[in-house]
Amino acid sequence: MSISDFRKKKLLFLFNVFFDVNQSGEIDVKDFELAIERVCKLRGWAKDTPKNKETYDVMMEIWTGLRSKADKDNDGQVSVDEWCNMWDAYAKDPSSVMDWQNAYMNFMFDLEDASHDGGIDVTEFTLVCSSYGLEKTECEEAFSKMAQGQSDVTREQFAALWKEYFAAEDVDAPGNFIFGKTSF
Repeated sequence: MSISDFRKKKLLFLFNVFFDVNQSGEIDVKDFELAIERVCKLRGWAKDTPKNKETYDVMMEIWTGLRSKADKDNDGQVSVDEWCNMWDAYAKDPSSVMDWQNAYMNFMFDLEDASHDGGIDVTEFTLVCSSYGLEKTECEEAFSKMAQGQSDVTREQFAALWKEYFAAEDVDAPGNFIFGKTSF
């Protein structure tokens, strides 16, 4: 694997905290079902409501795309190596972004933009990131680094920060902080 230790630590953080929900060491459909439950609980979207169904549909689209791209041995799971290899290929050519990756980015933006005002503020960001076990103060610090002095981050800015998260080698790059973590 040609991926640097720094980028691998970022990718493993994302893999372990946001995706491998059942901590099995691999991502599978069960992880996505647990992630859907977590998100819907965070937002108060009860089963059989439109937002719950919408979340389920988007997350399953993300899972289908992720599995089709990363699951090279076709075992129905995405291993750590498969995950890192997929994102390393993306980092080498971010213009080759796939629909599911855009869906994931937009899902995260929409999840964080609870007010639906087109921007993520520190309170919205901290609520979501801290729900994944990060300390509130770390999330606030991460937002400050990510937003670079602005009071909110727009979808367009978030998209640029997103690309940076997966490709940046600079430990101080603002995109490194989009998931609430301040160091890797």
